[in-house]
Amino acid sequence: MAAPTEKIPFTPYQKFVIFILAVTQFSVILDFMIMSPLGDMLMKALSLKTSQFGLAVSAYAFSAGISGLLTAGFADRYDRKKLLLFFYTGFILGTFFCSVASTYPLLIAARIITGLFGGVIGSISMAIITDLFDIHHRGRVMSFIQMGFGASSVLGVPIGLFIANQWGWRAPFILVAVLASCVAIMILVKLKPVTKHLELQQKKNAVLHLWHTVAKKDYRVGFTATALLSIGGFMMMPFSSAFAINNLHITQQQLPSLFMVSGISSLIIMPLVGKLSDRIDKFKIFAVASIWMMVVVITYTHLSVTPIWVVMIFNVCMMMGIMSRMIPAGALTTGIPVMQDRGAFMSIMASLQQIAGGIAAACAGMIVVQKDKHSPLEHYDTLGYVITGISIVGIFLVYRVSVMVKRKLHEQKV
Repeated sequence: MAAPTEKIPFTPYQKFVIFILAVTQFSVILDFMIMSPLGDMLMKALSLKTSQFGLAVSAYAFSAGISGLLTAGFADRYDRKKLLLFFYTGFILGTFFCSVASTYPLLIAARIITGLFGGVIGSISMAIITDLFDIHHRGRVMSFIQMGFGASSVLGVPIGLFIANQWGWRAPFILVAVLASCVAIMILVKLKPVTKHLELQQKKNAVLHLWHTVAKKDYRVGFTATALLSIGGFMMMPFSSAFAINNLHITQQQLPSLFMVSGISSLIIMPLVGKLSDRIDKFKIFAVASIWMMVVVITYTHLSVTPIWVVMIFNVCMMMGIMSRMIPAGALTTGIPVMQDRGAFMSIMASLQQIAGGIAAACAGMIVVQKDKHSPLEHYDTLGYVITGISIVGIFLVYRVSVMVKRKLHEQKV
């Protein structure tokens, strides 16, 4: 899909919107991502089985998915700024509850509360992006927003691990809650209302609006593609630190460096992929990145004891594949809904992402086995094969999304 050759600079306010949404994503992603590097620490501290830890990760995802479905019908009926503030405040409270949870059941409950609010924030941010930026510039915008993923690896996860090593696993959640509180104040003071979509709303209740969105065939293709990509992306994450420590023999003290190197690579890769996806065919980038990722994943999941520098190289290569899939696929999917459906579409899409991620984490917990606290993980290589199969189907579905978006753009020109 060709894009205009001119590069229109962003206005100062647009730059602020990109920044504040990127920092918002940073805090939400950090809250989710910190569970993975804390995995080995949590399993040892609370004497958890792999299946129990998989449930702790999936509890957030399932509750986030349910929240997305419940709010989808209302997502286009309110100022997007107010929605963002409401759910972000709930996310902050949920994260704080995680830091004070004293037992495994309370931790599960806290993760559910955090997911109920945090799972909707990404969809609201995507709707704001889609309202304020045209599709030919969303690749660049999304690359900056997705930098929250890399920044959380570069700054958040290593700092969180350092704090956890010093003061225990609760401390990183307090860090996230304090950071998010500062961001919420900036949103309240600086972000303008986002209400243009309200002019296009028809008088129908929330349930009918939800049904109207789900009933569209083109939308369902986008939903299915998103769900499959999420399943493939989430499967390795919950046990990545446990695999690195118990199978590859990376030490707990080396983990921050490992995540930092991966994060730095993503910060370099994402802007490049964003620019490319605005200049050349987004699907071609996605397909090449998917094939690259499949090769790296299969190889990585078969590793045994490995030097830290080799593990770093594999993580960088894996990050290249993941980021080069996320950005073009995300930019393409935003081109599917019309403006009056964007909030509902993004909410349902985020909901399916989270539910799919929860299923992936729970399934990974059942596939991967650890006989005792210090033994190697077994069947981790099986995850590599499952992810490869899902990725192949994902290529086909994203191709269908690409065809739909091209058709829609052609109809708009005609």
